[in-house]
Amino acid sequence: MKGNWSIVRQVFQRRFSTLRSSIPSSRSSALSSPVRSLISAPNSIARQSLFTASTIRASRELNFSNTSLLHRRSFCSEAKGENAFVVLKSEEEFATAMSKAQDGSLPSIFYFTAAWCGPCRFISPVILKLSNQYDVTTYKVDIDEGGLSTTMSKSNITAVPTLQLFKGGSKKAEIVGADVAKLTNLMEELYK
Repeated sequence: MKGNWSIVRQVFQRRFSTLRSSIPSSRSSALSSPVRSLISAPNSIARQSLFTASTIRASRELNFSNTSLLHRRSFCSEAKGENAFVVLKSEEEFATAMSKAQDGSLPSIFYFTAAWCGPCRFISPVILKLSNQYDVTTYKVDIDEGGLSTTMSKSNITAVPTLQLFKGGSKKAEIVGADVAKLTNLMEELYK
């Protein structure tokens, strides 16, 4: 184990010796004290200082400090416009949408999702396309929304994405996971 740390120390000595020679003296005064200690004495590498040093080096080389974050992309792929999902953010909105689905007035899908869920982002455009194709109202429910905690327990949602398909006032099917083929077949069978 001791031999591995000596190899790591040698690698960092080489890296920081090139860093020390590439930083002009006027710029070195702007560096934080842990980084200055790494540059001036590469043999005494502190574990907490490694991340700081590598971050500063990357920001100087790639100029991340001037990068504009005005055009950030959302984690959740939502469509904009009139054919978008109906987003439910409260218990009352969910109860109203569920009563519409259960009275049989219109076919609907409840799409339980999360902003951090990769498969949810994958299947979201497919759900939107199919719901527009079959003229089905799709309600999007974010499981991390604060006002919907009791709704998740009542609906027995254990994984995302979960799709509950309603027709004629009752739940006809439920899909757990991002299975595009199953979703396509079920929607064709139910809503055609």
